[in-house]
Amino acid sequence: MRREVGRVLRVGCVLAAWMPAMVGAQMPTTELGLGMFRIETEVAFTDQDRQLGLMNRKSMPLQHGMVFVFTQDARHCMWMKNTLLPLSVAFLDDKGRILNIEDMLPQTEDSHCAAGPARYALEMNQGWFRERGFKVGDAVRGIERLPAGR
Repeated sequence: MRREVGRVLRVGCVLAAWMPAMVGAQMPTTELGLGMFRIETEVAFTDQDRQLGLMNRKSMPLQHGMVFVFTQDARHCMWMKNTLLPLSVAFLDDKGRILNIEDMLPQTEDSHCAAGPARYALEMNQGWFRERGFKVGDAVRGIERLPAGR
């Protein structure tokens, strides 16, 4: 689900078990890296995929996540309406550097926004970034291999 509020994009990130239960095709996957960690991510790069996000999932493996690829740099916002998993989102600039990290509670409509112009958002299980010591300025590897947002 998503709402546009001025220039703020609210994306609902909420789907059953880890394998995507999508109508039609699955989202593509890729490997990203942060510090010494390898992250298997689904890539939400189309408007339809960004709207669906992680909806209705009941679990997600530890080293898995979803990266949202936006069409332009902006102060994108996420919300958790209909999302069953507690998540943390790292908003990333166009080079993959972390702008800010927000914890998000399931099934809420609170906005969690990028601290500055973001091109990407990386969602992981809640606490994943904090438990591994990641912070603002750290860079995610592999961003250059992601498809352009559309």
